Amino acid sequence: MTLDQIADGAELLSRRGEAEISGMEYDSRRVRPGDAFFAIQGETTNGNRYIDAALQAGAVAVITDSPQEPPRPGVAWVVVPHGRRALARMSANYYSRPAEKLAICGITGTNGKTTTALLLESILSAAGRSSALIGTIEYRIPGRTIEAPHTTPEASDLQRIFADAVRAGATEAVMEVSSHALAQERVFGVPFPVAVFTNLTRDHLDFHKSFEEYFAAKLRLFAGCGTEPPAYAVVNLDDGYGREIAKFSQGKSALLAYGWEKGDFHAEKIGIGPNGTRFDLLMPEGRLPIWSPLIGRVNVYNILAAAAAAYARRCSTEQIAKGVEAARVPGRFEKIDLGQPFTVVVDYAHTDDALRNLTALAREFVARNRGRVLTVFGCGGDRDRTKRPLMGEAAGRGSDFVVLTSDNPRSEDPLAIMNDVLPGLQRTGTPYALEPDRRAAIALAIGRARPADIVLIAGKGHEKKQITQAGVAPFDDVQVARELLSAAGYQGPPDPEREAEVRP
Repeated sequence: MTLDQIADGAELLSRRGEAEISGMEYDSRRVRPGDAFFAIQGETTNGNRYIDAALQAGAVAVITDSPQEPPRPGVAWVVVPHGRRALARMSANYYSRPAEKLAICGITGTNGKTTTALLLESILSAAGRSSALIGTIEYRIPGRTIEAPHTTPEASDLQRIFADAVRAGATEAVMEVSSHALAQERVFGVPFPVAVFTNLTRDHLDFHKSFEEYFAAKLRLFAGCGTEPPAYAVVNLDDGYGREIAKFSQGKSALLAYGWEKGDFHAEKIGIGPNGTRFDLLMPEGRLPIWSPLIGRVNVYNILAAAAAAYARRCSTEQIAKGVEAARVPGRFEKIDLGQPFTVVVDYAHTDDALRNLTALAREFVARNRGRVLTVFGCGGDRDRTKRPLMGEAAGRGSDFVVLTSDNPRSEDPLAIMNDVLPGLQRTGTPYALEPDRRAAIALAIGRARPADIVLIAGKGHEKKQITQAGVAPFDDVQVARELLSAAGYQGPPDPEREAEVRP
């Protein structure tokens, strides 16, 4: 494909030269002969510093967002006003605009994106649709699974995944759309027939700088990302920011509102037990009995959101019920059971709001048998420091005992992170222990557990690695918990009678 074809419709400040392009890259380390290199000024590094490295690797064209950068001789040179928008538009052209061949449902919000996305994908599968999934746990296209380094890929990677999905026969896509991706224009030019908003709580303020900026990024999905606004806006009316999005979307999109007791989609006759959740889903088509193996109040909201999005995609009530029942979500209230007389749960909760929800659900589990809630958690490094004491307070107020440990400290000192958390935890007066070694912290909590207790291992969920100053090492909370339970002498399958006895 020629540079002229790739640049069609993109905003350009200047251009000289022509080239035949065989690939699109924004990382000079991945450049191959014949590629176009996008030199973009980012938050932590400036891609223009790597132009010469890209040319040495064989790049035949440079697209830069720096007018001050001197053009290099013998190479096609394009200057653009918005580097990431150019990357998005030109990548779409290079891959023959695959997003326009898919019905894409975008899901944004602080919590619940992953579960809602997996629920919706399961419903689409029950409806016989072939879909792609792009989210925190992994990227999936028909017949293939790809590791997910980010919740939402960079624009050129995203367009390549869309193209692969179309070639594999997909007609739909379900994707989590992070606030970073929206702010960085990674989804610029991507049409979203359906946009879903789950909720907004404190997170990512290391990047967005203010809550208002964080919300503004989420709102972009409903304004249209260089496209028309979504045909359907699925919005949580029980969230204050959801109500703002509902007002914003009036006259722009067809609104499908959901909530606990109100909205086009709401719940009645709710029963939440240790093995699943039942309720009647009230929707425009009438009353639909729902059962899901997912547990807790938050998952009622996630199911309502997914059902509303599926309704927008013309799925039947039977398909919605079938898909919800079949959905499984790794690392979200995932129980680890080797027959021990207490419950062990791994969960991705990594914000103060998510910790409050998790510990509240755990409290319901143990209340009948007067068990205790023991929580293991940490805070990630190189992320919003202001939420650390809030997470400490949330864990302390919801637990009977807390083990404060490391999550992914990244470049930070784990002890310094724990010191940031401590003021909030200490305010609660809840007994706690400090153990920076995560495996030892999990062992400590399991060792303290008594019959009818619940041990919550929070923060990493589905993740299978830990990122520290020393690098990246394998670490899977689920596997570690199983190994520690096995070492403690729990080997056999769970006893259903004992399980019923200790789990209300």
